[in-house]
Amino acid sequence: MTADPMQRQATAFAPASAGNAAVGFDILGFALAGAGDTVTVRRIAGPEVRIREIRGAAHPLPLEASRNTAGVALEAMRRALQLPFGFELEIDKGIALGSGMGGSAASCVGALVAANALLDRPLTRHALYPFALEGEAVASGGRHGDNLGPMLLGGLVLATADRLVRIPVPEEWHSLLVHPEAVLETRKAREALAGSYELSEFVAQSANLALVLAGCHAGDASLVRAGLRDVLVEPRRAALIPGFAAAKAAMLDGGAMGASISGAGPSVFGWFENRAGAEAAAPAVQAAFAAAGLESQAWVAPLDSPGASLL
Repeated sequence: MTADPMQRQATAFAPASAGNAAVGFDILGFALAGAGDTVTVRRIAGPEVRIREIRGAAHPLPLEASRNTAGVALEAMRRALQLPFGFELEIDKGIALGSGMGGSAASCVGALVAANALLDRPLTRHALYPFALEGEAVASGGRHGDNLGPMLLGGLVLATADRLVRIPVPEEWHSLLVHPEAVLETRKAREALAGSYELSEFVAQSANLALVLAGCHAGDASLVRAGLRDVLVEPRRAALIPGFAAAKAAMLDGGAMGASISGAGPSVFGWFENRAGAEAAAPAVQAAFAAAGLESQAWVAPLDSPGASLL
């Protein structure tokens, strides 16, 4: 594919995502249609990356490219491809930072998808992944793709250190994600994971991951119900989220195949066999957070939601 040589500006939308998906810490996540970041990128003559403006953020975000997820990702692209030109970008935040919805990853992916459209020879989404990992590391301190993968490819994605694999899921399966109006920084949530672990915990988590992947491939909800439980990370983070236990219980009582923390939290997600079930469960989950003193927002989306797109 060859880009239009006259094109000097492109805008991309990157959706929210839920990292970890209960059973795949740092390696499994799914896209969430309905919320996301919008990034506009202009091709400029100077060999540099400039961030002109960031709108919609509740707190100031760094405009220095070297300290911003989107800026670092585009710098990584420039270096790897030895581009003789640079990029200027504007970011419109639609995902709250510290929400567990991939806010930092969305800016990064949106910038890459828009900039890719301005290349003389655009890359595949898979080829953009290494650059996205560079950007994500700025925000989280680690190179993990559980948010990046679904944003780049859409749907449910297994994201290893150097590979993205989209996992097939039945089109009728939907996710419900509820975000309480609270902030839980990724770095703080990761600190809660310090300490020792039993080998039996890893064995149980591996079994659950295998059940979920097998269930998705087979379209077998009973396998997903048996496996969609986080026995490794959730027990160590649950106390950081007011109302979590009641919110999770509301998901399960409402028919969810499983429910857990979205990313680092405080958002909570559940998987349902159809949209009607997800929509019916939302009020009870929001009521659980309200009882803990937190207002919340809810999104229902296909588990196979689309990834980032050009506008």
